[in-house]
Amino acid sequence: MQTEPQTAHFGKHLREWRQRRRMSQLELALDAEVSARHLSFVETGRSQPSREMVLRLAERLEVPLRERNVLLSAAGFAPVFPERGIDDPSLRSAREAVGLVLKGHEPYPALAIDRHWTLVAANTALPPLLAGLPQTLMEPPVNVLRLSLHPDGLSSRIVNLPQWRAHLLERLRRQVELTADPVLEALLRELQGYPAPRLAGPGIRAQAFDVVVPLKLRVGDHILSFISTTTIFGTPQEITLSELALETFFPADAATGEILRASGRNGA
Repeated sequence: MQTEPQTAHFGKHLREWRQRRRMSQLELALDAEVSARHLSFVETGRSQPSREMVLRLAERLEVPLRERNVLLSAAGFAPVFPERGIDDPSLRSAREAVGLVLKGHEPYPALAIDRHWTLVAANTALPPLLAGLPQTLMEPPVNVLRLSLHPDGLSSRIVNLPQWRAHLLERLRRQVELTADPVLEALLRELQGYPAPRLAGPGIRAQAFDVVVPLKLRVGDHILSFISTTTIFGTPQEITLSELALETFFPADAATGEILRASGRNGA
């Protein structure tokens, strides 16, 4: 038998997610095809949601799978989304798929990260770009954002650091807003505390939020320019896979492409 405190606890979680998505009770009720009155009663703990309603509301609010389990538990139901380590035998096909994508992207750099931007895997094109960085930043678990923006990390090699820093911080802010993850909130505070580069001229802030922000990285005697894309698993029903992302970098100009292809041929 579910208890009133459990139901009220679920209502609090639901209200927080609804407000985080900037939806009114009426908007959510219409989207989830329930009455606004019933939704109001659920949020205040006066009505007990069914398991199906919990999942439906979580789906409409785009709640991450990890937090959907929290909502289910708060409503008195067992979690339904499993979480396994990436090395679990049951995820072998997923690991192989990730490896194929990373390998197939060579000679251009690509990497896989988890929900906290921890490096999970990378192809052979990435290590040359990180050569010479302090071992303290390279020891596992490696946080990709910290590695990029730390004063002792890649930041000293990023030619357009003001734009790239603003781009990464904005991505992280959106992720914090979407997930309410306390680890990401702490990471955002840490990165914001790093010395901020001086803006080089007018329009930098606007450029930082363009659809495509290139990464211009000094590597030896060359400046390599990249654009990046993010790939996630479609409609996963497992927490680890739902939180895994592939970051793939493409040459943003012909010179960068030729340098990387030549490097790949020489390394083959």
